[in-house]
Amino acid sequence: MSVRGIYTSVNDIRKRVFEEVARLSYNYKDGDLSEMELIPYRIIPGEISTYRESVFLERAIVKERMRLAMGLNLRTVSEHAPVSTGAEECIKPEKYYQPPLINIIKFACHACPDNQVVVSDQCQGCLAQPCQEVCPKDAITTINGKSVIDQEKCIKCGRCADVCPYGAIIKLKRPCAVHCGMKAISSDEYGRAEIDQEKCVSCGMCLANCPFGAIADKAQIFQTIQAIKSDVPVYAAIAPAIVGQFGPDLTLDKMRAAFKALGFEDAIEVAIGADLCTLQEAEDFINEVPEKLPFMGTSCCPAWSVMAKKEFPEQAESISMALTPMVLTGRLIKKKHPGCKVAFIGPCAAKKLEASRRTIRSDVDFVLTFEEVMGMFEARDIDFKDFENHNTMHGASGDGRAFAISGGVAEAVANVIQERYPERDVHIERAEGLDNCRKMMLMAKAGKYDGYLLEGMACPGGCIGGAGTVMPVNKSRAAVLQNQKNSSKAHSYDSTYEEWLEEIGAVE
Repeated sequence: MSVRGIYTSVNDIRKRVFEEVARLSYNYKDGDLSEMELIPYRIIPGEISTYRESVFLERAIVKERMRLAMGLNLRTVSEHAPVSTGAEECIKPEKYYQPPLINIIKFACHACPDNQVVVSDQCQGCLAQPCQEVCPKDAITTINGKSVIDQEKCIKCGRCADVCPYGAIIKLKRPCAVHCGMKAISSDEYGRAEIDQEKCVSCGMCLANCPFGAIADKAQIFQTIQAIKSDVPVYAAIAPAIVGQFGPDLTLDKMRAAFKALGFEDAIEVAIGADLCTLQEAEDFINEVPEKLPFMGTSCCPAWSVMAKKEFPEQAESISMALTPMVLTGRLIKKKHPGCKVAFIGPCAAKKLEASRRTIRSDVDFVLTFEEVMGMFEARDIDFKDFENHNTMHGASGDGRAFAISGGVAEAVANVIQERYPERDVHIERAEGLDNCRKMMLMAKAGKYDGYLLEGMACPGGCIGGAGTVMPVNKSRAAVLQNQKNSSKAHSYDSTYEEWLEEIGAVE
């Protein structure tokens, strides 16, 4: 069970923090960051806490969320200092993410039970007692007419839960750990969640599924806005998953106007980079599989790519080396507009670390999620209904725009191969979610997918299920498919580099 797609108080607090940080950056001048001290009181007003046992605790959590949203390091509850301490570092537009990207605010963590089998109040104390009969360790006894599990004996097999006629026995698992495909989350000495940063690939599924909002990633909202306010033009490179993320009033036809209202020079589709990535991966597949490589895995999802190379080093060369759509688009924008800065706007937490690599920093300067950009729109009081429709976002193909959904990347590559090399059959296998991606790689390692094109997506549903998305996955998928259908060009081989360079900036 997941809380994704349900707007909760956790989402509301996150949005309000992003909005306040964006407003702070837009209003910032002359080195004065004292406004930071007032923001927690605006987000959590009054004397009585709405969400937790203490209004002071809630404000303390908001303070750390603010610091992370400004790209600053997390502090422990034992550190006593104003929330603005060290915030002057955020003034620098060139500030990059400092690891760790994904952080647990320990005093917000509920210390959830991790892998425990417990008997709920619904136990009827039945005569048959099937739970006791099937327990291999005699861990269940009857006390005061109710079944009780001895946690010291219990091996968490769950057989008792399977046979209980009332469904009264529950297997509890920590939600963040359940959704971590890298098995990177354990417990610290106080039972709170702990991330093994050596295993973590920054997919963000833990923060997206923590019902207590105790996990958050760092952001570059403040730095991006400072760059926007400078004399250097900043271009927004928007990921294909963006359609529908900001509600029905912000259509793709209004996207450029909306981002210009935030102060960006212009907004450009990353789907054109997806087209170029598709062309490259199609050629690589034809030239290398199976003569040089047993199979080829797609490159666009950084969390999947890092997982595959980290856990399967012998197969690492089989993961495509093609530049990702984000990097290709950033590189093209900077070729067209030398000296500019590029902000990637997307659904993904892992893209933040990808852009921080030294080999990529010159192509992409900032990475913001849709959720963070929504805070910017709120800070500027932007009403999407005020913008007229201008059908100018038409550079990419339908296949490039479908990169946002699971299966879209592989299908785009296969379409190019079938067009250019019709005699070549393309076998495809795809997986979404890192657990399933790992299973796919195990099969590939065993030789089950020789000659195949493998597509890996770390997030359920693909990019549309990323940690920084706003809209439910099913609705987002429908919006992306409609956008693909409406595209003037169907396939990546219809979209060319020269046409795109001519198109960007041509319509004001």
